[in-house]
Amino acid sequence: MGKHTRQVFVGGVAIGGGAPVSIQSMTNTDTANAAATAAQINALAAAGCDIARVSVYNGDCAKALRAIKAQTSIPLVADIHFDHRLAIEAMENGADKLRINPGNIGGEAKVRQVADCAKAHHAPIRIGVNGGSLEKELLERCGGPTPEAMVESARRHIAMLERAGFYDIVLSLKASSVRESVKAYQLMAQLCDYPLHIGITEAGAEQAGLIKSAVGLGVLLHAGIGDTLRVSLTGEPVQEVVAAGQILQALGLRKQGVEIISCPTCGRTGVELLPVVQRVRAALQGEKGYLQVAVMGCEVNGPGEARGADIGVAFGREGSGVLFKQGVQQKKLPAEQAVEELIAQAKAMLAQR
Repeated sequence: MGKHTRQVFVGGVAIGGGAPVSIQSMTNTDTANAAATAAQINALAAAGCDIARVSVYNGDCAKALRAIKAQTSIPLVADIHFDHRLAIEAMENGADKLRINPGNIGGEAKVRQVADCAKAHHAPIRIGVNGGSLEKELLERCGGPTPEAMVESARRHIAMLERAGFYDIVLSLKASSVRESVKAYQLMAQLCDYPLHIGITEAGAEQAGLIKSAVGLGVLLHAGIGDTLRVSLTGEPVQEVVAAGQILQALGLRKQGVEIISCPTCGRTGVELLPVVQRVRAALQGEKGYLQVAVMGCEVNGPGEARGADIGVAFGREGSGVLFKQGVQQKKLPAEQAVEELIAQAKAMLAQR
């Protein structure tokens, strides 16, 4: 059980208060192009995204939100900087949540206007503190974008919203350093009960970004810190959602889609296992419901892992495969037939779920 936080609602998605950890991502289309942005949001949703964020950098983007909302089904977050009027216009056009930095909106009076509008539209506000854009005074006093500096910045922004009578707040404290991000979130979790949006910002691309994100998010989630998350990667946003789902699944915090267990292979392996795993994954991709599938290469750990999964196959050196289903050994088949039977039975089980 993680740290208990307040609960806010982004559209119909609950954040905090014991709700499941939700997955977020951000579009990289031009938000003013409503059709392209809606198409990307729908692709994110199909991959398992719960909440999508879009950049609102001018009036055309704010106006496009209404058309985007009409073509999509998951809650929409408007990312706003520098202009409080864009925040208000975004909410008037259907934004379910704002991501702002109160320090760059133009002063406390303008922050209050945004907060009043957010209250009227039941839209939470995420205070997004980033190690790369902290107040100059804090950087000088703390000796750089330290975790303590990020926490102090967040506390100042929280106080500004609280003075406006606004409490539907979500916090993020992101840096590109795993250590600094983790420490900032750990400190913040001890100081308040607002829900936390966790992530490692500017994590990078491909494998390097995935590893940094998995390490940082894994440490926090294992400690019960984090109510919603984004895996920030350079590239295709759908990959962020896939990675986030895998991180939550690895920690037992989400059971959705097909989880494949497969061995790293060794000299005892009697079949080319990687093509089999790829074939099974492709055949079951997009299926609804949760299913754990084991694809194991030898008789040492294979039978045990296959027996422990919902369905699995353990191959022997002679090229045959033993099929297991819900802990019970089913039959021994030639390798090709075993793969076909595994896929067919897995699909049938998913259809029932």
